[in-house]
Amino acid sequence: MVAPGSGPYLVLRRDDGYGDVFPLQAGQRFTMGRANTNRIVLKDELCSREHAELSFADNKWRVRDLKSLNGTRVNSKPLEAEWELVSGDQIQLGRTALVYVDRLDELPSLPVPSSSSESLSIKKRLGQTRFLTPMPADVEVSEQTPAPKDGELLRRSLSRDLALLYRLALDMGSATTYEDLIHVVLDGLLEAVPAEVGAILTLKEGRDLEVTAHRHRDPSIRSYSPVSEFVSNEVRASREAILAEDVARDRYLRQRESITDLGATSLICAPVLFNNKVLGLIHLYCTDPHKALSGEDLEFTVAVAKQLGIVSTQLQQRESLTQENQVLRDQLRVESELVGASQAIDALEEQIARVAPTNATVLIRGESGVGKELVARAIHYSSPRKTGPFVCLNCAAITETLLESELFGHEKGAFTGATEKKIGKFEAAHHGTIFLDEIGEMAVNTQAKLLRILEGHPFERVGGSTPIKVDVRVVAATNQPLEQALQEGKFRRDLFFRLQVIEMRVPPLRDRADDIPVLAEHFLKRFVRETGRKIRGFTPAAMQKMAQYHWPGNVRELRNVVERAVALGQGPLLDAADIWLSSLELGGPAPLTVSDRFQPISLEELEKRHILKTLEHTDWNKSQAASILAIERSTLDRKIKAYQLRRGEPA
Repeated sequence: MVAPGSGPYLVLRRDDGYGDVFPLQAGQRFTMGRANTNRIVLKDELCSREHAELSFADNKWRVRDLKSLNGTRVNSKPLEAEWELVSGDQIQLGRTALVYVDRLDELPSLPVPSSSSESLSIKKRLGQTRFLTPMPADVEVSEQTPAPKDGELLRRSLSRDLALLYRLALDMGSATTYEDLIHVVLDGLLEAVPAEVGAILTLKEGRDLEVTAHRHRDPSIRSYSPVSEFVSNEVRASREAILAEDVARDRYLRQRESITDLGATSLICAPVLFNNKVLGLIHLYCTDPHKALSGEDLEFTVAVAKQLGIVSTQLQQRESLTQENQVLRDQLRVESELVGASQAIDALEEQIARVAPTNATVLIRGESGVGKELVARAIHYSSPRKTGPFVCLNCAAITETLLESELFGHEKGAFTGATEKKIGKFEAAHHGTIFLDEIGEMAVNTQAKLLRILEGHPFERVGGSTPIKVDVRVVAATNQPLEQALQEGKFRRDLFFRLQVIEMRVPPLRDRADDIPVLAEHFLKRFVRETGRKIRGFTPAAMQKMAQYHWPGNVRELRNVVERAVALGQGPLLDAADIWLSSLELGGPAPLTVSDRFQPISLEELEKRHILKTLEHTDWNKSQAASILAIERSTLDRKIKAYQLRRGEPA
């Protein structure tokens, strides 16, 4: 027995008095929770494994919550930060109450418990309901044999409740939002049970119960007095519904929960569960002294609560998928936005705005890497088909024998390797857009089938005989001169004119130099965001180097150059040395200049000049120069020293 006055204590408070006493010693950390590793172990299902802790500093004991699931309260107030304890403070953790005192003789006196006739009477607990289990054999009544009177009444009551449940289930299934759903449930409950007041509470982030909606049978009454927190905690802990009576005479609960305004004669509290996880609670209570909630009302409420748990979870999952789908579409839409500030891009965007609302076939022409697919995406996501699929197929990346299967699909066993039925790209793009890149590489036989689809005819899968008709907009692209393919007989003339209903030309990057800085900044922000590098921008020298380059690979090459610079750059700004550009010339080999003609010089002199030119090309970035020369960096350093090469020396 600990002597009074020997130090501060935590004392367990129970409904019938005080329990265990925990002496506190300065310099030690006292954790409280369900885990056996705590200094104070609490056998309480509502407590977290490590719920809260006590610490001693500046001659004071303090308590703080350890991010517990259900939170910690001090003197009935939620603990948001560290609390400095004074003698008499009561700490609430789940259903466990602890009193902090400096001396045991400072423990406050407890109210005398009320007699059983004046306390809360939990009449029935229920975890299952007869509505979810087969009807007992002694309740079933055949058409030939008269039923006992009690069985007949039970059957009539069950038939009525089943009809109400069926209608309520249909209404719940038609709800499109969670708010609509809970209003449907409240209306159905107040129609089926004699309660005057109903409410649905939702568990927010696994901790606090929030009144989502409440309803009074009298529409003129809009106020709502919440049911006892003690009852709610009991239901959350046991996951069983409760039917309680004599609530109005519960003097102890009135003192403890401050619910004198409730005025209820009976109440039902049922958990809304899904996979044994509490999502919320249903509260129903009677205020009419001539009415009372019954066991049948409890069973009906449990059935509704279980249905609500399933429907609300499915509704939230559907909303989550819808939001995720919208986010993905927004991301695709962002990726398909054309970036640029030149007049050429403005004219292209204006043309897209006029073309997109129509169903006309579009042929996009331009060099490789100019962004023909981005234009096709912009057309799709600016059109009425934007909610449908956008399907891409590169005709040059697939062999002639497989291209027809990719476009139109095939039946099982149509050819060797066709082990399953396959849906083609045209079927997958139904009510959407199909983008056929490199259309000039398509085989002539396949072109004939494509022409029939463009003319509105159905098609058949490879190896199949069932006609398939689809609603698809076709956008094609090519970087080849189709007119030359027409003359050579490699492309059908009728297909060419069918594709060229609307022709859009995407200019190369060298013809819209104003877009180079805008695109470079766009790609820089994108790759910095992806890699987390601390790069703020380009130096003027780096931007000038990119502006003077001819960009034979167009926007794709610019994107790769910026990605490489972000990956290898070391400073806060990308300099000219970080911009590695290809030595490829546009349109084939350049004509010979005077310096390219034969000169009678030694191999040593030729190597010296070539190394110096390479260093000047890389702005004396030795690592890049060594990579171009295909030698080690150390070998390059030795040759620079041997040839006495210096920056600025003429080659």
